[in-house]
Amino acid sequence: MAAVDPQLIPLAAALAAGLIVGMERGWAQRAMESGRRVAGFRTFGLIGLAGGLAALAPDSIGAAIGIGVAIVLGVGYARSARDDHMSATTTIAGLLTFAIGVAAVRLGPALALAAAAATFAILSARRSMHALLRGLSATEVEAVARFLLVALVVLPFLPDADLGPYGAWNPRRIWMVVVLVAALSFGGYVAARRFGNERGILIVALTGAIVSSTAVTADLARRLPAQPTARGALTAGIALASIVMFLRVQLLTAILMPRALATLAIAIAPATIVAALLALLAWRRQAGESGAVPLGNPFAFGPALMLAGLVALLSLVARWSLDRFGSAGMAVALGLTGMSDVDAAVMTLAGLPADSIDDRTAGLVLAVPVLANTAIKAGITMAIARGVAGVRAAAPLLASLAASLVGLAVWRLS
Repeated sequence: MAAVDPQLIPLAAALAAGLIVGMERGWAQRAMESGRRVAGFRTFGLIGLAGGLAALAPDSIGAAIGIGVAIVLGVGYARSARDDHMSATTTIAGLLTFAIGVAAVRLGPALALAAAAATFAILSARRSMHALLRGLSATEVEAVARFLLVALVVLPFLPDADLGPYGAWNPRRIWMVVVLVAALSFGGYVAARRFGNERGILIVALTGAIVSSTAVTADLARRLPAQPTARGALTAGIALASIVMFLRVQLLTAILMPRALATLAIAIAPATIVAALLALLAWRRQAGESGAVPLGNPFAFGPALMLAGLVALLSLVARWSLDRFGSAGMAVALGLTGMSDVDAAVMTLAGLPADSIDDRTAGLVLAVPVLANTAIKAGITMAIARGVAGVRAAAPLLASLAASLVGLAVWRLS
């Protein structure tokens, strides 16, 4: 059997990419009379193939093919502009399809087909994109701009290295806290608009706590003063975020350190039960509250910076404790680390030699960062929300913490 010419595969990909884009353009222009379209299904397939051939040809010939395609598309756009069809989308899509055809040969078929699929998705999302833009307010556009600045301009340029005393500060990881809180804040705003404020709060608490229950707590606490009629839902969301954290830590322990799971589960079971009961009570109280809820600013910078500063401080104290007291300060160091990052504390302990700590002690030591994190979230809630509202919102966390501490004391004495 004769071998397939290796050049045929990228050429076929270039043709396929053109047909993918052409399918969307042909469908979008299906109501136009034949001969009035700038380019349709077949034309886009040929443009993609032309790009592939241009990449295989000598540079001078390839450039000539590209110029020819650009001229044809430009003439088509000029004609459509004369007929009051002013959109340049088809012309731009044609030039992009030619470039994708070139990429199929120069960079590989997989990249070209992925680019064609992305182009198809963007072009076909015209109505939803326009509806999204029409629904945005000036405040929301400004919030998006701020988030993009924080996440895409500042974050990539921060050094990913351990700096400062004891190597305690990693600028990129600390700034990730700001990005995470900002993302949760904006996500909560979107969820509130889409599903209603109360349901949106629970959605953010459930999904956001998978990543960071501390960041969720900071965001929900920020909303307490501005949303007095949603305090029941916000309190339930804060408690629910901690419940997710309890379950997440147990899952991580089951994977990384299963021998400590039984003791850890017993240690934090009272906290989980009490938090669940108080979350339910807070949610039922919300059902009795009414009134319009102002959504407020979708991007809050203050709480994000406050939490990042707290993470930096706790990281420094934890590193100092480990350096000062060595292995004897492990529980203290893990507790301090867990105040801001429970997962890091679990992974740190799981990385120790198996014979360095017995199963029961390992479970108890793992409970330290979990309970410390619960305590710090109660403090964050009261510090950000302030006043009676902050104390009430922190009550489920304080009660769950007390329940586990009492349970541990009884267990130790029995």
